Amino acid sequence: MRKVRLDKAQTGSVVARPIYTLDGVVLLSAGTRLTREHREKLRNYGITEIFIEDSFSEGLNIPEIIKEEVITEVKCQVKKLMSSPSAKVSVDVKKVGEIVERLISNILSNEQIVASLCDVRSTDEYTFSHSVNVSVISIVTGIGLGMKGETLQNLGIGALLHDVGKVRIDDAILKKPTSLTGAEYEEVKRHTVYGYEILKNSEGISDDACDIALSHHERLDGSGYPRKLKGRDIQVPTRIVAIADVYDALTTDRVYRRRMMPHDVLDYMLSLGGRQFDKNILDTFVRHIAYYPVGTAVILNSGEKGLVAEYNQYFPNRPVVRVVMDEKGRTLSKFREIDLSRKLEYRIVAIWDI
Repeated sequence: MRKVRLDKAQTGSVVARPIYTLDGVVLLSAGTRLTREHREKLRNYGITEIFIEDSFSEGLNIPEIIKEEVITEVKCQVKKLMSSPSAKVSVDVKKVGEIVERLISNILSNEQIVASLCDVRSTDEYTFSHSVNVSVISIVTGIGLGMKGETLQNLGIGALLHDVGKVRIDDAILKKPTSLTGAEYEEVKRHTVYGYEILKNSEGISDDACDIALSHHERLDGSGYPRKLKGRDIQVPTRIVAIADVYDALTTDRVYRRRMMPHDVLDYMLSLGGRQFDKNILDTFVRHIAYYPVGTAVILNSGEKGLVAEYNQYFPNRPVVRVVMDEKGRTLSKFREIDLSRKLEYRIVAIWDI
């Protein structure tokens, strides 16, 4: 199994995972052979990537930190919660708490807590999917930092609701496919203040969650907004969500730009460690995020091409690679695997867009 861009998926490819809307409707079932009509249908729903099964990826299992059906159900719940007219005033904190408890329980049931968020998302429903993914990434990072109990729960709630203020912003601005005007950009930035107001008005919400909504765009060097806070003025839970927010945003397709690859985003964020992002939190975050998710098509320095077959938590940029083509581009009759952490003469030099 591997994930491919919809525009690269060949007619006749076998869909490896079911594709849902955030209303729980199945758009395509696993095992479906892709047709032109299917591609057009998915495109109309804003789907840009799908999972397929082919000869190169046969037998590759992409690990799920949370089962896909659980993530889909949670996203449906978050969509209902944030689509309610009352969400512009306050949120049901009890309901949100139940959602976060479920996420934490699912994450803690894993032996290796490494987030590889390979879900298929619609660009039209970005806010809801983004909120759930930022919560998952933040919880994983919090666990890596030793957070437990109520502290971890409040982090997950704040992360899930970090963008709740966007419910007060016109969809025409949020989904605008071209550059925003100065006034529009300032209105988008107001989502932090709107979110803080909504959460302050919500009974039972923690101060941490309110601060996350208000300050997740602040940066250690004072370059963020809305208050241009610096250093220790930014609380630890908010620093965690700031990192998760940027990572998920950059690795997701948007109406105005294509996503970046995870390893490129991680390299970019590491370059900002100690300046914009807390270096200690960033180091923990990187240890728990798949640098090259399983199924990623890569090119080795030998010229051979393959797919990432297994993630290496201790050496994130040196996974196990299933070589499927030789240096001359010929498909191998029998694939072989190279553990880059053991074969140091090999390294990944590029991504292969199959």
